[in-house]
Amino acid sequence: MMSIWEALILGFVQGATEFLPVSSSGHLVVAQELLDVHVEGVLFEVAVHVATLVSIVLVYRERIGGLLAGMLRREREAWEYAGLIVAATIPAAVIGLAFEDRLEALFDDPVVPGVAFLVTGVLLWSSRGALARGPEARPVLRVAILIGLAQALALVPGISRSGSTVVAALWLGVAPIEAAAFSFLMAVPAIAGAAALQIPDVLAGPIEVSTAALLAGGVAAAVTGVLAIKTFVEMLRRRSFHHFALYLWVVGVAYLAWLALR
Repeated sequence: MMSIWEALILGFVQGATEFLPVSSSGHLVVAQELLDVHVEGVLFEVAVHVATLVSIVLVYRERIGGLLAGMLRREREAWEYAGLIVAATIPAAVIGLAFEDRLEALFDDPVVPGVAFLVTGVLLWSSRGALARGPEARPVLRVAILIGLAQALALVPGISRSGSTVVAALWLGVAPIEAAAFSFLMAVPAIAGAAALQIPDVLAGPIEVSTAALLAGGVAAAVTGVLAIKTFVEMLRRRSFHHFALYLWVVGVAYLAWLALR
Protein backbone atom coordinates (compact mmCIF):
# COMPACT_ATOMS: atom_id res chain seq x y z
CA MET A 1 0.00 0.00 0.00
CA MET A 2 1.38 3.40 -0.99
CA SER A 3 2.14 5.65 1.96
CA ILE A 4 0.99 9.28 2.13
CA TRP A 5 4.62 10.47 1.86
CA GLU A 6 5.15 8.41 -1.28
CA ALA A 7 1.90 9.78 -2.70
CA LEU A 8 3.01 13.33 -1.95
CA ILE A 9 6.36 12.77 -3.68
CA LEU A 10 4.77 11.18 -6.75
CA GLY A 11 2.08 13.89 -6.86
CA PHE A 12 4.76 16.57 -6.67
CA VAL A 13 6.72 14.88 -9.46
CA GLN A 14 3.60 14.61 -11.62
CA GLY A 15 2.56 18.24 -11.09
CA ALA A 16 6.01 19.65 -11.72
CA THR A 17 6.92 17.53 -14.71
CA GLU A 18 3.54 17.51 -16.45
CA PHE A 19 4.01 21.15 -17.41
CA LEU A 20 7.73 21.79 -17.20
CA PRO A 21 9.32 20.44 -20.41
CA VAL A 22 10.92 17.42 -18.75
CA SER A 23 8.29 14.63 -19.19
CA SER A 24 5.96 13.59 -16.38
CA SER A 25 5.66 9.99 -17.62
CA GLY A 26 9.41 9.57 -17.68
CA HIS A 27 9.89 11.09 -14.24
CA LEU A 28 7.14 8.94 -12.75
CA VAL A 29 8.83 5.80 -14.10
CA VAL A 30 12.16 6.98 -12.66
CA ALA A 31 10.59 8.00 -9.32
CA GLN A 32 8.87 4.65 -8.93
CA GLU A 33 12.12 2.84 -9.73
CA LEU A 34 14.06 4.91 -7.19
CA LEU A 35 11.36 4.64 -4.50
CA ASP A 36 10.67 1.01 -5.39
CA VAL A 37 6.95 1.81 -5.51
CA HIS A 38 4.92 -0.14 -8.05
CA VAL A 39 1.20 0.33 -7.49
CA GLU A 40 -1.20 -2.11 -9.11
CA GLY A 41 -3.98 -0.57 -11.18
CA VAL A 42 -4.28 2.92 -12.64
CA LEU A 43 -6.35 4.69 -9.98
CA PHE A 44 -3.49 6.81 -8.61
CA GLU A 45 -2.25 7.66 -12.11
CA VAL A 46 -5.72 8.84 -13.15
CA ALA A 47 -6.11 10.86 -9.94
CA VAL A 48 -2.89 12.84 -10.35
CA HIS A 49 -3.56 13.42 -14.05
CA VAL A 50 -7.00 14.83 -13.28
CA ALA A 51 -5.33 17.02 -10.64
CA THR A 52 -3.01 18.48 -13.28
CA LEU A 53 -6.08 19.17 -15.43
CA VAL A 54 -7.37 21.27 -12.53
CA SER A 55 -4.07 23.20 -12.61
CA ILE A 56 -4.63 24.20 -16.24
CA VAL A 57 -8.20 25.32 -15.55
CA LEU A 58 -7.05 27.44 -12.61
CA VAL A 59 -4.24 29.19 -14.49
CA TYR A 60 -6.13 29.70 -17.75
CA ARG A 61 -9.62 30.12 -16.28
CA GLU A 62 -10.13 33.54 -17.88
CA ARG A 63 -9.06 32.32 -21.30
CA ILE A 64 -11.12 29.15 -21.05
CA GLY A 65 -14.12 31.13 -19.81
CA GLY A 66 -13.75 33.61 -22.65
CA LEU A 67 -13.45 30.82 -25.21
CA LEU A 68 -16.55 29.04 -23.93
CA ALA A 69 -18.50 32.29 -23.78
CA GLY A 70 -17.49 33.12 -27.36
CA MET A 71 -18.60 29.69 -28.52
CA LEU A 72 -21.98 30.15 -26.81
CA ARG A 73 -22.30 33.50 -28.61
CA ARG A 74 -21.41 31.68 -31.85
CA GLU A 75 -18.38 33.84 -32.45
CA ARG A 76 -16.41 32.56 -35.43
CA GLU A 77 -12.99 33.21 -33.87
CA ALA A 78 -13.84 31.21 -30.75
CA TRP A 79 -15.12 28.24 -32.75
CA GLU A 80 -12.08 28.33 -35.03
CA TYR A 81 -9.71 28.30 -32.06
CA ALA A 82 -11.64 25.42 -30.45
CA GLY A 83 -11.38 23.60 -33.76
CA LEU A 84 -7.61 24.05 -33.77
CA ILE A 85 -7.40 22.49 -30.30
CA VAL A 86 -9.49 19.52 -31.46
CA ALA A 87 -7.38 19.12 -34.62
CA ALA A 88 -4.18 19.17 -32.54
CA THR A 89 -5.57 16.46 -30.26
CA ILE A 90 -6.43 13.97 -33.02
CA PRO A 91 -2.91 12.69 -33.95
CA ALA A 92 -2.02 11.56 -30.42
CA ALA A 93 -5.47 10.01 -29.94
CA VAL A 94 -5.22 8.00 -33.18
CA ILE A 95 -1.63 6.88 -32.59
CA GLY A 96 -2.31 6.11 -28.92
CA LEU A 97 -5.26 3.85 -29.74
CA ALA A 98 -3.56 2.20 -32.71
CA PHE A 99 -0.36 1.32 -30.83
CA GLU A 100 -1.70 1.10 -27.27
CA ASP A 101 -0.08 -2.22 -26.36
CA ARG A 102 3.33 -1.29 -27.77
CA LEU A 103 3.29 2.09 -26.05
CA GLU A 104 2.32 0.54 -22.71
CA ALA A 105 5.21 -1.89 -23.05
CA LEU A 106 7.63 1.06 -23.16
CA PHE A 107 6.63 1.93 -19.57
CA ASP A 108 7.87 -1.49 -18.43
CA ASP A 109 11.38 -0.83 -19.76
CA PRO A 110 13.23 1.49 -17.33
CA VAL A 111 15.88 2.30 -19.95
CA VAL A 112 13.37 4.00 -22.27
CA PRO A 113 12.82 7.19 -20.21
CA GLY A 114 16.56 7.64 -19.68
CA VAL A 115 17.23 7.64 -23.43
CA ALA A 116 14.12 9.74 -24.12
CA PHE A 117 15.31 12.37 -21.61
CA LEU A 118 18.40 12.87 -23.77
CA VAL A 119 16.24 13.19 -26.89
CA THR A 120 13.95 15.73 -25.23
CA GLY A 121 17.01 17.73 -24.21
CA VAL A 122 18.07 17.95 -27.85
CA LEU A 123 14.57 19.14 -28.83
CA LEU A 124 14.59 21.87 -26.17
CA TRP A 125 18.10 23.02 -27.08
CA SER A 126 16.98 23.42 -30.69
CA SER A 127 14.44 26.05 -29.60
CA ARG A 128 17.17 28.68 -29.17
CA GLY A 129 17.01 29.65 -32.84
CA ALA A 130 13.22 29.50 -32.92
CA LEU A 131 12.87 31.89 -29.98
CA ALA A 132 15.04 34.44 -31.78
CA ARG A 133 12.69 34.68 -34.77
CA GLY A 134 9.76 37.04 -35.24
CA PRO A 135 6.79 34.69 -34.94
CA GLU A 136 3.12 35.05 -35.79
CA ALA A 137 0.58 35.34 -33.01
CA ARG A 138 -1.53 32.19 -33.26
CA PRO A 139 -1.44 28.80 -35.01
CA VAL A 140 -3.40 27.99 -38.15
CA LEU A 141 -4.86 24.56 -39.03
CA ARG A 142 -1.69 23.17 -40.65
CA VAL A 143 0.40 24.32 -37.69
CA ALA A 144 -2.10 22.88 -35.18
CA ILE A 145 -1.93 19.45 -36.82
CA LEU A 146 1.87 19.49 -36.82
CA ILE A 147 1.86 20.48 -33.14
CA GLY A 148 -0.51 17.56 -32.58
CA LEU A 149 1.99 15.21 -34.22
CA ALA A 150 4.64 16.57 -31.85
CA GLN A 151 2.29 15.80 -28.95
CA ALA A 152 2.05 12.22 -30.17
CA LEU A 153 5.81 11.85 -29.61
CA ALA A 154 5.15 12.35 -25.90
CA LEU A 155 3.34 9.00 -25.77
CA VAL A 156 6.86 7.66 -25.26
CA PRO A 157 7.87 7.97 -21.58
CA GLY A 158 10.62 10.53 -21.28
CA ILE A 159 9.51 12.67 -24.23
CA SER A 160 7.99 15.85 -22.81
CA ARG A 161 4.51 16.73 -24.08
CA SER A 162 4.79 20.41 -23.22
CA GLY A 163 8.37 20.54 -24.47
CA SER A 164 7.73 18.88 -27.82
CA THR A 165 4.55 20.84 -28.54
CA VAL A 166 6.00 24.23 -27.60
CA VAL A 167 9.22 23.63 -29.54
CA ALA A 168 7.16 22.59 -32.58
CA ALA A 169 4.98 25.69 -32.21
CA LEU A 170 8.01 27.97 -31.92
CA TRP A 171 9.65 26.50 -35.02
CA LEU A 172 6.37 26.87 -36.91
CA GLY A 173 6.21 30.59 -36.10
CA VAL A 174 3.86 30.79 -33.10
CA ALA A 175 4.60 33.47 -30.51
CA PRO A 176 6.23 32.02 -27.35
CA ILE A 177 3.50 32.91 -24.83
CA GLU A 178 0.77 31.82 -27.27
CA ALA A 179 2.69 28.60 -27.90
CA ALA A 180 2.56 27.84 -24.17
CA ALA A 181 -1.14 28.71 -23.93
CA PHE A 182 -2.04 26.55 -26.92
CA SER A 183 0.05 23.67 -25.58
CA PHE A 184 -1.65 23.75 -22.19
CA LEU A 185 -5.15 24.25 -23.62
CA MET A 186 -4.74 21.31 -26.00
CA ALA A 187 -3.72 19.26 -22.97
CA VAL A 188 -7.25 19.65 -21.53
CA PRO A 189 -8.98 17.28 -23.99
CA ALA A 190 -5.88 15.06 -24.09
CA ILE A 191 -5.77 14.56 -20.30
CA ALA A 192 -9.56 14.36 -19.95
CA GLY A 193 -9.81 11.84 -22.79
CA ALA A 194 -6.99 9.68 -21.43
CA ALA A 195 -8.60 9.68 -17.98
CA ALA A 196 -11.99 8.75 -19.45
CA LEU A 197 -10.48 5.83 -21.38
CA GLN A 198 -8.95 4.51 -18.16
CA ILE A 199 -12.22 4.49 -16.21
CA PRO A 200 -12.98 0.82 -17.10
CA ASP A 201 -9.49 -0.15 -15.89
CA VAL A 202 -10.03 1.81 -12.67
CA LEU A 203 -13.32 0.02 -12.02
CA ALA A 204 -11.96 -3.41 -12.89
CA GLY A 205 -8.52 -3.10 -11.33
CA PRO A 206 -7.41 -3.55 -7.71
CA ILE A 207 -7.52 -0.63 -5.31
CA GLU A 208 -4.03 -0.48 -3.82
CA VAL A 209 -4.14 3.18 -2.79
CA SER A 210 -5.88 4.61 0.26
CA THR A 211 -8.23 7.59 0.03
CA ALA A 212 -5.77 9.67 2.06
CA ALA A 213 -2.93 8.85 -0.35
CA LEU A 214 -5.12 9.70 -3.34
CA LEU A 215 -6.04 13.09 -1.85
CA ALA A 216 -2.44 13.82 -0.87
CA GLY A 217 -1.14 12.97 -4.32
CA GLY A 218 -3.91 14.89 -6.06
CA VAL A 219 -3.47 18.07 -4.02
CA ALA A 220 0.30 17.93 -4.41
CA ALA A 221 -0.04 17.51 -8.19
CA ALA A 222 -2.58 20.35 -8.54
CA VAL A 223 -0.65 22.90 -6.45
CA THR A 224 2.69 22.02 -7.99
CA GLY A 225 1.10 22.08 -11.45
CA VAL A 226 0.00 25.71 -11.04
CA LEU A 227 3.51 26.75 -10.01
CA ALA A 228 5.04 24.74 -12.87
CA ILE A 229 2.84 26.41 -15.51
CA LYS A 230 3.75 29.87 -14.26
CA THR A 231 7.45 28.95 -14.16
CA PHE A 232 7.25 27.55 -17.69
CA VAL A 233 5.64 30.70 -19.10
CA GLU A 234 8.10 32.98 -17.29
CA MET A 235 11.10 31.08 -18.69
CA LEU A 236 9.63 31.38 -22.18
CA ARG A 237 9.21 35.11 -21.63
CA ARG A 238 12.84 35.41 -20.51
CA ARG A 239 14.02 33.23 -23.44
CA SER A 240 15.67 30.76 -21.05
CA PHE A 241 13.35 27.86 -21.95
CA HIS A 242 16.17 25.83 -23.53
CA HIS A 243 18.06 25.63 -20.23
CA PHE A 244 15.84 22.71 -19.24
CA ALA A 245 17.88 20.68 -21.75
CA LEU A 246 20.88 20.77 -19.41
CA TYR A 247 18.79 19.32 -16.59
CA LEU A 248 17.46 16.54 -18.83
CA TRP A 249 20.91 15.57 -20.07
CA VAL A 250 22.24 15.34 -16.51
CA VAL A 251 19.22 13.35 -15.28
CA GLY A 252 19.23 11.08 -18.33
CA VAL A 253 22.91 10.21 -18.06
CA ALA A 254 22.77 9.81 -14.26
CA TYR A 255 19.69 7.58 -14.41
CA LEU A 256 21.13 5.36 -17.16
CA ALA A 257 24.36 5.07 -15.16
CA TRP A 258 22.38 4.11 -12.05
CA LEU A 259 20.53 1.41 -14.01
CA ALA A 260 23.82 0.04 -15.36
CA LEU A 261 25.49 -0.08 -11.94
CA ARG A 262 22.70 -1.24 -9.65
